[in-house]
Amino acid sequence: MTASGLLDRIADVGRDRARGGYSRHAFDSAEGELREWFIAEAGWLDLEVETDRNGNIWAWWGSPGPDATVTGSHLDSVPGGGAFDGPLGVVSALDAVGILQRKGFSPAKPFAVVVFAEEEGGRFGVPCLGSRLLTGSIDPDKARNLRDPDGNTLADAASRAGFDPARFGPDPEALSRIGRFLELHVEQGRGLIDLGAPVAVGSTVIAHGRWRFSFQGQGNHAGATLLSDRHDPMLPAALTIGAVRKLAASVPDARATVGRLVPTPGGTNVIASTVDLWLDARVPGSGLTEALVEEIAGAAEEAAAAEGCTVSVTKESYSDTVTFDSGLRDRMSGVLGGVPELPTGAGHDAAILAPHVPSGMLYVRNPTGISHSPEEFAEAADVDAGARALADVLENVAK
Repeated sequence: MTASGLLDRIADVGRDRARGGYSRHAFDSAEGELREWFIAEAGWLDLEVETDRNGNIWAWWGSPGPDATVTGSHLDSVPGGGAFDGPLGVVSALDAVGILQRKGFSPAKPFAVVVFAEEEGGRFGVPCLGSRLLTGSIDPDKARNLRDPDGNTLADAASRAGFDPARFGPDPEALSRIGRFLELHVEQGRGLIDLGAPVAVGSTVIAHGRWRFSFQGQGNHAGATLLSDRHDPMLPAALTIGAVRKLAASVPDARATVGRLVPTPGGTNVIASTVDLWLDARVPGSGLTEALVEEIAGAAEEAAAAEGCTVSVTKESYSDTVTFDSGLRDRMSGVLGGVPELPTGAGHDAAILAPHVPSGMLYVRNPTGISHSPEEFAEAADVDAGARALADVLENVAK
């Protein structure tokens, strides 16, 4: 079965009829169905499957062991996301194993396909949660107490899905097995469109993070409260959203987005008592992302004070600039005949692993240039070309 054919098999799982696209989140029914699908597909390839303490799934070709060549990605999505972000890397890894097996190739070193849990942070807000827990880059208690929009904690959701959240945390044994990690991903931009190439090697990931701005005001009646008597947190929240665009536009190549805003209690005829908004900020260069957020926080504080409100800012996640392993990158480029190298503003599990193990990325062309949206796409020919490229690279590095 080709990578494009494997994608077709899961095309109906987790469809979001309201938003369009897909909503597949950690420990929900759609993600659980995809987990079962992956385990079944791994079984067809005679891979031995195990799930680690953090909910990441490992499918081993041969016996687990140190200095392993590992490839894979994730199966979850953002709310209303596309069909390719995450699953493309998983199906391509499975297809690559099948290609190598049909060639009679047998890896000289341990080899595994991995599915990382909650990469998008679409349910609990923190991206790359499975790889962060594995590497110890997030506190387990913080992770267990993360809440989804319905108020469920990660610990509760994991327990209901059959996992033991008490075991969440750093996994040095699993991490020590990884000799090198390769992740294939649909490109989340238009670099390969402009270059006219189906596949590229990743070079860097821009520094990025997420912050929650919580505006506190006075809840009140929308009809009975004069404008002069209001302390409405929606106003400074709205002004902050405008400041995000203005301040980011003043920084070269900066990207800053408010994609979620939650007023409480949320009634049409109620002045909100609190408004929470979430900022995603990304700027090339070490330290520049946090500097931009400081400016935005200053604008938020000024707007809140003018309305008689207050604001608190909480950093929920942050990853500094990542440069992928140069030796691995050059080796991939050599195997693939000098394909283009691309930086990205999108985060990946490979970037979380990069400080710990040699890591690299392959990107597959997205002809729409759109991602985190139902319009995300990849041609079947490019999908299968990406899987063949991954197989060629894996054959070389797993010898």
